[in-house]
Amino acid sequence: MTRANARELAVHLIYSQGFTGEEPDVVVATRLEKEYYKLLSEENEIYEERPSRAQLAYIDGVVSGVANRQEMLNEYIQKYSIDWDVSRISRLARAVMQLAIFEILYVEDVPTGVAVSEAVRLAKKYDGDDTGAFVNGILGSFARGLSSVGEC
Repeated sequence: MTRANARELAVHLIYSQGFTGEEPDVVVATRLEKEYYKLLSEENEIYEERPSRAQLAYIDGVVSGVANRQEMLNEYIQKYSIDWDVSRISRLARAVMQLAIFEILYVEDVPTGVAVSEAVRLAKKYDGDDTGAFVNGILGSFARGLSSVGEC
């Protein structure tokens, strides 16, 4: 499984956790349980290959990290989504942006450009081209904001 596939699984789990309110470790354990995972593979090809140990560690880390820093991540989204209230942004687009911002801030081996381009790809795949452009605008502004203060 590639990092891109693991990232996509993480978005699914972050999205799910946002709906259910379950603890992140419960969401990861439940959705990645072998039998449940097998059922999901019938609906989405992303579930055809199980994650490696390294990918599981990445998925668990980012899903927990996003859940634990959700308020701060949403504040960043709000700051850069001019004239949009975070609650009006689709849950999926929010999950994608939360993951990208988390990766930019806390995952050392993910370059900012990769986090942004992968977020745009996922937003387009699941929510359409307009959402991809919206996500790109917000994350681009976020990244430029970090660069201007030397944080990135």
